[in-house]
Amino acid sequence: MFNIVLFQPEIPPNTGNVIRLCANTGCALHLIHPLGFKLNDTTMKRAGLDYHEKAVLHEHQSFDDFIKNVKPTCLFAIETCGTKNYDEVNFIPGDTLMFGQETKGLPPWLLEKLPKENILKIPMKPNIRSINLSNSVALVTYEAWRQNQFS
Repeated sequence: MFNIVLFQPEIPPNTGNVIRLCANTGCALHLIHPLGFKLNDTTMKRAGLDYHEKAVLHEHQSFDDFIKNVKPTCLFAIETCGTKNYDEVNFIPGDTLMFGQETKGLPPWLLEKLPKENILKIPMKPNIRSINLSNSVALVTYEAWRQNQFS
């Protein structure tokens, strides 16, 4: 289906929620280290319930390691500085959706590696910093899946 990437996630329950989302949508989850917690963290496991064994989870030591091993064909970053809304893109199976740290987003050096049209945003009211990470992943993932008739 789609690849979901969490770049150096910091808050265990968010990652647990995304694991549950990936189990339910058939997306593969890629975690780029360092993580702000251990994968056996009880709050992360509680948020993911019993979906951990139903999700496809990959760990990568760095962004470069992820690129080298996964070789994504189309990589989208979701970030507040995006040039267009996430629903203005035609997603196809195999696309990769990348999300940054809860407190910092994606670093500038990483965003500079992507074409500007591949940096997407979620519309929000002015003067608001961000939407919760797991909610952001759910919004974009379900839009991508909807565009593909939930197949």
